[in-house]
Amino acid sequence: MKIAVLYGGVSGEREVSLSTGTGMMNALKAKGHEVIGIDFHPNHITEITKLDVDLVFIGLHGKYGEDGKVQSVLDMANIPYVGSGVLASALAMDKSKAKQIFDYNGIPTAKSRTYAKYENDGTLREQVLQHFTPPFVIKPNQEGSTLGLTIVQNEDDIGKAIAEGFQHDDEIIVEDYVKGREVTVAVWGEKGKEEALPIIEIIPKNDYYDYESKYKVGGSEHIVPAKLDDDIAATIQKYAVLAHQLMGCETYSRVDFIVTEENIPFILEVNTLPGMTPTSLFPDAAKAVGISYEDMIEKFIHISLQQ
Repeated sequence: MKIAVLYGGVSGEREVSLSTGTGMMNALKAKGHEVIGIDFHPNHITEITKLDVDLVFIGLHGKYGEDGKVQSVLDMANIPYVGSGVLASALAMDKSKAKQIFDYNGIPTAKSRTYAKYENDGTLREQVLQHFTPPFVIKPNQEGSTLGLTIVQNEDDIGKAIAEGFQHDDEIIVEDYVKGREVTVAVWGEKGKEEALPIIEIIPKNDYYDYESKYKVGGSEHIVPAKLDDDIAATIQKYAVLAHQLMGCETYSRVDFIVTEENIPFILEVNTLPGMTPTSLFPDAAKAVGISYEDMIEKFIHISLQQ
């Protein structure tokens, strides 16, 4: 097949996307496909609309890639691609709206409130303190890879954390800090037939699973499968598949959770275009069931063609 890979982009996750794109292109070439690599920029949309390919792999992360914008361009140009469509991508990227959907459908989430930049009139710190007591989390509503995220340990940090969040987005989420074990679940399959791969527990070298822990070699330890009671593991996998379906995801996604000492799993987010770098989690989950990186990428193609 003739396949284009979009990678790079202009978001804060560009460096990660470059690595993801390289991995995808190498895997596709190893499987005998003709590959066209495109370092994507929103100013060059016409380059995308004129693609003459059988399929597109989107190796972009964050804004202008994972948020549905590129998907809408491909849809209008009638170019097939691997992964979730416009609505699912936009919903999953909007953490506030996604949390509302999870709450409504019985998937536990941390208590949170969303604030817009126009509300930052000098009273936002006091508004936050009316509802939250440190420690709590402040993060951009639409951003990935923990960019702009702060764990507020004391009241003196609130102003700086708010400013940091608004540097990345016009909305921020403030939510309770949930202490526990970080786990993630890779989900894939045709619509209605999705399945969860083995749960991975993430043990970061830093205080929490930050950007460095995610993408630096040796930045975190991945335990596959996670050492969880069977009932808890089954519940987390059920929630992961349900979250994937609620968002309307297609082909694959990765769903992140925190599991408390009381064994309550709190969902963090659904990643519609999870990283595919050498240190990424989805390839580790596939490897745990005997599927190589190259075969995993090929399976994404197979699933997409069956949709």
